[in-house]
Amino acid sequence: MTGVVRWLDGIEERAAGLLPPEIHAYFRRGAGQGLSVAEAVPAWDGFRLRPHILRDVSRCETSTTVLGTAVDTPILIAPSTLQRRAHPDGEAATALGAAGAGSLLAVTSNTAVPFSALEPSGTPWWVQVYVARDRSLTEETLRRAVAAGARAVVLTADTPVIGSHGQPGAHVADFVGPEDLYGNVTGTPDREAAEHAPDLTPDVIAWLRDLTGLPVVVKGVLRGDDARAFVDAGAAGLIVSNHGGRQLDGLVPTAWALPEVVDAVAGTDTEVYVDGGLRRGTHVFAALALGARAVFVGRPTLWALSLAGAEGVTRLIGDLTAELVETMRLTGVPELPAIGRDLLHLPADTDRSAGSPYAR
Repeated sequence: MTGVVRWLDGIEERAAGLLPPEIHAYFRRGAGQGLSVAEAVPAWDGFRLRPHILRDVSRCETSTTVLGTAVDTPILIAPSTLQRRAHPDGEAATALGAAGAGSLLAVTSNTAVPFSALEPSGTPWWVQVYVARDRSLTEETLRRAVAAGARAVVLTADTPVIGSHGQPGAHVADFVGPEDLYGNVTGTPDREAAEHAPDLTPDVIAWLRDLTGLPVVVKGVLRGDDARAFVDAGAAGLIVSNHGGRQLDGLVPTAWALPEVVDAVAGTDTEVYVDGGLRRGTHVFAALALGARAVFVGRPTLWALSLAGAEGVTRLIGDLTAELVETMRLTGVPELPAIGRDLLHLPADTDRSAGSPYAR
């Protein structure tokens, strides 16, 4: 897989040469000292594999379903804003790229692209929302998303306020105009009205489900007790995420938090996904082994979109999927359901004491 590694390695640096400096800085920045950003990839690197041998891997199958939607790969595209600053067609190009790879994307509510522009791609998509202080803005956004074919609502729940990042320009509205953010509401909303609601409770899950008739996925989960509470409140899915290290520095890496969340909802129909620092097929394999149904990639999608539009996104997902297939073959696993924790050797410094999710 040398060619794949060569294209993915250095992808950010190549994209940075094409992006306005302030946009590149916004895409890559983290909160505080950047500890959580720096730990994300090494946390996945820390796992080691325990392969089976003498298994028939002449064919390896990566297709699966997410909330009942068939996809060719468990590698999905995370929501991120300002995609039209990465490519003129923004999420419309990302959707075409996802379609080319047989994937699915989540689309931020803070997009300049009308949801209707996603329909020609034919790719399945979920709408991500931050519930606004003025609930009517959220309601209008979701009505448009449902009309355009969204299949689920992703509630980003870890932003009651926007993390400061320890630097100016933390809020996207500090350096871009409303034309970059409000493609699915009428007019330009008052900034205070559009701010994230700080008073949300698990009851908002049922409100979103009843409003849209769609399953609700809660994004930003890092604890097992929260996970169980959200399932009890009606969540159909959970995304283990620390917001790319952008909200609060020092948060636990998602690779470490994933097993606790998976175990907390075991025995339910809830699907668990994960994002944050997944850059190789071996990382995806580890996430699936720990119990994730699928993974989401964020920043790499922005770099690929910047470099080559829809074709770049297709290549990104395709190359990561090819790496996953190679990992499956070399660990003796021909299909995704056979990927389990027994195939992982845990990092030496992982807490394996009683009560640790890694001890199970």
